[in-house]
Amino acid sequence: MSEIKQEVLDAVRQAAKDGKLTCTEARKLAQDLKVATGTVGKAANELKIKIKSCELGCF
Repeated sequence: MSEIKQEVLDAVRQAAKDGKLTCTEARKLAQDLKVATGTVGKAANELKIKIKSCELGCF
């Protein structure tokens, strides 16, 4: 299993509000960080951040 870069973890932590992140925010974050959406999803799981309002079933 590959390790998640600290910059991704930090960005997900900062973007989450009340321990939650919307699907749209997560996909935008992945695009901005130039990482796969799955990487943002794994970072959210590791940080115990819930992805809400999922539109495409990516998370």
